[in-house]
Amino acid sequence: MGDRVCDRRPDPIFPISCYCFPMDARRWGGRLVALAAGLWLAASAGPAAQSPPAAAAAAPTRQAADSLARKMLSIADYGRAPLRGARVVPVTEHEVNSYLRFVAPELLPPGVTDPRVRIVGDGRVQGRAVVDLDAVRRARRSDTWLDPVQWLTGRVEVHARGFLRTARGRATFELESAEAAGVPLPKWLLQEIVAYYTQSPEFPEGIDLDAPFDLPARIRDIEIEPRQAFVIQQ
Repeated sequence: MGDRVCDRRPDPIFPISCYCFPMDARRWGGRLVALAAGLWLAASAGPAAQSPPAAAAAAPTRQAADSLARKMLSIADYGRAPLRGARVVPVTEHEVNSYLRFVAPELLPPGVTDPRVRIVGDGRVQGRAVVDLDAVRRARRSDTWLDPVQWLTGRVEVHARGFLRTARGRATFELESAEAAGVPLPKWLLQEIVAYYTQSPEFPEGIDLDAPFDLPARIRDIEIEPRQAFVIQQ
């Protein structure tokens, strides 16, 4: 069955007494949340004209967050079950943002708040989060004014846009563009931010934005369509 991590809070809405996820799914979810927050998946990073106009997003709800939590548990359970053929699990943008609002805050590192995503379609995802850049700057321990990171100060919105590519159980994130407080961010600088906030015993140097990663739970592919994604397991 594998190790599980549980958040044991009484919940009058969600009938399961704890949010309980396999460790590999927790790590995978953490990677995607990190990409959205440094970022898991990623509101707009470039001129609005480059993206199709979006309708007003529905406000996050606890019910939608619980719906995604149940789907995550179902995906994990199916991945451990004997092979039974392929299946498709739809996940909506509203569910993802509701999960980020009501469940993910306690999974995020200190200094990263208010992550949101937009699922654009054709593989493209966009994300934003408020990030404490002072922590990144202090961690570099550089005192030269020539270091661009030394000019990063305060808590600012970081936006990122890119493509989530998946095939045969593997995934990569291809960064298209990023900005902080309206200023374009070079890829290496976004990588500094993501690496700092994703350090862990498993990833002591943080997550590499360019590194391919395995999808958990026998997920073969993730199809990105406007406002929703389809998780394909086999």
